[in-house]
Amino acid sequence: MTETHATISSGAPVFPAGRYGRRRAPAGRRRRTLLAALVLLALVGTLTVISVRLYRQYGDPVYDAQVITYTDITDNQVVVDFRVTVPSGGSAVCVLRARDRAGAEVAREEITVTAQPGNRHVTTRHRLATTARPFIGEVLRCRPPA
Repeated sequence: MTETHATISSGAPVFPAGRYGRRRAPAGRRRRTLLAALVLLALVGTLTVISVRLYRQYGDPVYDAQVITYTDITDNQVVVDFRVTVPSGGSAVCVLRARDRAGAEVAREEITVTAQPGNRHVTTRHRLATTARPFIGEVLRCRPPA
């Protein structure tokens, strides 16, 4: 069986006008893609601004404390070793706390730590006197001195 050239398409099909609705122009797709890209770019920009603002407010504080260890736990004391990051050669006021097994606070004290000139880190050991046997010693926060 042989085929005639009349039955073989020579590229894109040609549809009768008005029979299958209006054909979409390629420019509409480009416009939609451009709009989606602009919306995505605006969303990324907004999220970046929010992230930077939250990081400045809550992240990487100048006064940062980390408990290294708490030892020498007796019925009336706990010794807390901690490290504080302060501005170079600066000082900080830190609030230390001890809690018992039930979570009740058995001691709280504010102490001032000062870094050597040129240093940003201070490692300190402090004995916290308690009213009952502590389970944990912790540094709640550090702030600039008043």
